[in-house]
Amino acid sequence: MLDDFPFYLCLVIVILLLIMLSRKIKVAYPVLLVLAGLGISFIPGLPTLHIESELIFILFLPPLLYDAAWHISWKELWHWRRIIGSFAFLVVFFTALAVALVVNHFIPGFTLALGFLLGAIVSPPDAVSVGAILKFVKVPKRLSYVLEGESLLNDASSLIIFRFALIAVATGSFVWHQAALSFVWMLAGGIGIGLIVGYAFMKTHKYLPTDTNTDIALSLLTPYIMYIAAEAVHSSGVLAVVSGGLLLSNYRLRYLSSSSRLGGLNVWDSLSFVLNGLVFMIIGLDLPQITAGLESVSIATAIGYGLLVTGVLIAGRILSAFSAVLVTLVARNFITVADPRNPGFKLPFLIGWSGMRGVVSLASALSIPVYMANGSAFPQRNLILFITFVVILTTLLLQGLTLPYLIRKLNLTDPDEVAPDEEVYNDIRKQLNQHALLYLNSNCCEQVSRQPMLQQMALKWQNNDQLADGLLMTEESKSVYRDVLDLQRKWLINKNKEDVNIDEEIIRRHLLYLDLEEEKLQFI
Repeated sequence: MLDDFPFYLCLVIVILLLIMLSRKIKVAYPVLLVLAGLGISFIPGLPTLHIESELIFILFLPPLLYDAAWHISWKELWHWRRIIGSFAFLVVFFTALAVALVVNHFIPGFTLALGFLLGAIVSPPDAVSVGAILKFVKVPKRLSYVLEGESLLNDASSLIIFRFALIAVATGSFVWHQAALSFVWMLAGGIGIGLIVGYAFMKTHKYLPTDTNTDIALSLLTPYIMYIAAEAVHSSGVLAVVSGGLLLSNYRLRYLSSSSRLGGLNVWDSLSFVLNGLVFMIIGLDLPQITAGLESVSIATAIGYGLLVTGVLIAGRILSAFSAVLVTLVARNFITVADPRNPGFKLPFLIGWSGMRGVVSLASALSIPVYMANGSAFPQRNLILFITFVVILTTLLLQGLTLPYLIRKLNLTDPDEVAPDEEVYNDIRKQLNQHALLYLNSNCCEQVSRQPMLQQMALKWQNNDQLADGLLMTEESKSVYRDVLDLQRKWLINKNKEDVNIDEEIIRRHLLYLDLEEEKLQFI
């Protein structure tokens, strides 16, 4: 391991350089990293990278899911819950079914159980790839919300199907009532354990004498404990991390100080940056390990099978997107839907095309056991691994490179944008200033009369100006200002709940500003 350390160090440097290059040429970095990993794997004399699937699941998946849950808007997740739920669960199931039927018919030796196993592996799209692409182009907010929300849940549903298919292949039978009970436990147990662990950590942060460094260290432990606790009782570790992460994100203002929130934001951004880079490089580097065991069929034939499965995935997702629109247009006569208007063909097509596969598919394929319980080799394992690699590589290159072009070409209008973001942001800033001024005039008249700094703050809020730097604040002024900041945070939270048209991202920008204002009190 120590002998290979310079190689791994150089690998990290290459990842950083490639990510910088991707920003320069405006190409999603997962595409470049996979290609680079693929190219590096052919260089003779380099150490062979042997990847344990458990390492990917344990080391990479919990923090990446937790970070995604931390940043997503719960309000928007709930608002678009029907389409997110349909893509995260129903579409994943029907995609796995479609793959199972196709490979059972076209690939010799593939039973329906093996087909479902392969379908479960390749059915969940990768959130990191889509997120990296959406940073380069402007898209309707609802598209981002749907894709982010789907990515939080589809890994769980695909892994549940994967487990059941693995049991069916290993035992040769499938007991429906046992599977149904197990499915319910994986959902309920995963969500419940995530909420329990999240609540415990929330109380730990709140009542123990923690500081900023301790809070950040605890936040790094949280997703791993959620995942391991849920997996230990055979429920969904993915759902545990997602549900616990959403709980802690929603209540972070109650148990974390402004210093802990700001420090944690920087640490988690850096951690996610490195982990995302590593997982896509690993996909490319893993090719020699995958092709080494491919003996039953030629590489050309295996590539053909991979392209066939890729075609099924792309076609199935596009059809699912348009089917979701059709169901919504029919259902609006019976239930309240998020938006009853016909979105046309552009938005559903982009949702359908945004289906790149990534690290969860690779980790699932690698976790297939080499031998079954009776000692015989697991059927078609090497071919499943190769097909999965082809699917990941093809979707990243084909869809990853063309998605930005399609977004620009289709020239989508944003139906949710009632006013420019900056205009809405400034309007909320004025309302915050008025709210703070009202609090000072009603509750702090005596303190304002004898504190010049508080007088200047009142004048600032009255004129909607920024607070001048360089003036020292007394402890009394700081105490009043902290109370005002807490009052403004509560007002923002209520504003976000009451006004469904407000983009939560704008609210979060204001909350970040208030944290920065509170942090400044240490230095003035």
